[in-house]
Amino acid sequence: MTDFVRLAEDIAREAGEMLLAKRPTMSSAIETKSSPTDVVTELDKASEQLIRSRILAARPDDTILGEEGGEARGASSVRWVVDPVDGTVNFLYGLPDWAVSIAVEVDGRVVAGAVNVVPRGEMFTAALGEGAWLGGERLRCNTGVPLERALVATGFGYSAGRRAVQGEVLAAVLPRVRDIRRGGSCASDLCSVAAGRVDAYYERGTNYWDFAAAGLVATEAGARIGGLHGKPCSSEMTLSAAPGLFEELHDLLASLDPERDA
Repeated sequence: MTDFVRLAEDIAREAGEMLLAKRPTMSSAIETKSSPTDVVTELDKASEQLIRSRILAARPDDTILGEEGGEARGASSVRWVVDPVDGTVNFLYGLPDWAVSIAVEVDGRVVAGAVNVVPRGEMFTAALGEGAWLGGERLRCNTGVPLERALVATGFGYSAGRRAVQGEVLAAVLPRVRDIRRGGSCASDLCSVAAGRVDAYYERGTNYWDFAAAGLVATEAGARIGGLHGKPCSSEMTLSAAPGLFEELHDLLASLDPERDA
């Protein structure tokens, strides 16, 4: 586990340094994916290429799944799950919540992860059964927080229809909690749950590479992570909080039917 964490951390740091040095402006080469608001830059692709090359140099038989390049199959039981820039819009605008996220699976289970929140100079790491860390500090999520006093992070999808539904859900959640925060990076938000900077996080529309590494950070810090109605976290819903608050927020979200088609 330690070797996986160390390699993921080293590669995430190198990619982050490259991205920070070459951060584009809004006039740089920008493409869109699922909608006009779903942007990707040449540096997203360059970051993933760098990460892939470093992983394969160290572990040539492993599988790699990346947001930009899809899956390249290897012969071993190890798979790396890569988000080269989580929070690309923040990256473009010079906002501080974007991250390089690298998770390691063995036989389908995430066992190690590193999330480099680059502008903040913060490297979050976790290994299965060995805790979550920010630098030399072991992380613990906030516990004993009731829903009405919870600071809750969330995010929004890219399509107009989905955003309209998410706005309705948010309007119903807001009076029931302390307040809402919108950071713009799933990975960074989950690490904030782990660090006690927010009490909970929920979002519909996340992808596996968004939460693979940060989900391990959150759970190793004592949080629960999952979807609705006992399902695992997925594009339908990703929810994380300490036990107790998780169930309260889950029940509220389930009652609002955020999984309807939008």
